[in-house]
Amino acid sequence: MEQLPVTTYSRISTMGDTSIEKVRELETKARELPQLVFVTEHLIHKGVYLRTLHLPAGALVTGALIKIATTLILYGEMMVYVGEDEPLHFYGYNVLPCNAGRKVAVLAITDIHLTMLFPTKVTTVAEAEAEFTDEVALLTPLSDTKRHKIVITGE
Repeated sequence: MEQLPVTTYSRISTMGDTSIEKVRELETKARELPQLVFVTEHLIHKGVYLRTLHLPAGALVTGALIKIATTLILYGEMMVYVGEDEPLHFYGYNVLPCNAGRKVAVLAITDIHLTMLFPTKVTTVAEAEAEFTDEVALLTPLSDTKRHKIVITGE
């Protein structure tokens, strides 16, 4: 069995203004392409908010500007632009601390799964989204109930 390379990146740091602007430019160009329809899974449990995306191979997504530190769990093979000259190449399963002040672009090489999580005191997804970004308008509207799976345990 062929062994995949090991990912050696240990965190995603704050991005500079120039790098964030590059992602914004890509985001603008990507709007001209056919848009991917996917479900966002949300879980609020025991003071933790988790947001998960499952994306098919070939998907290109740009994220909202994240204004708080979070943990990011990545699974699959993907290229992630985080402000370096070259995107980071992730393989397999990775758990990373991530700084505030980042807006990444992700290209799925294989089917991928991305989960962002952070501690919170909020009790609704709308409050959690407002807590992690000021770009809520770029997220899939919560009113589009077919594109969200929401579990709030109340614990």
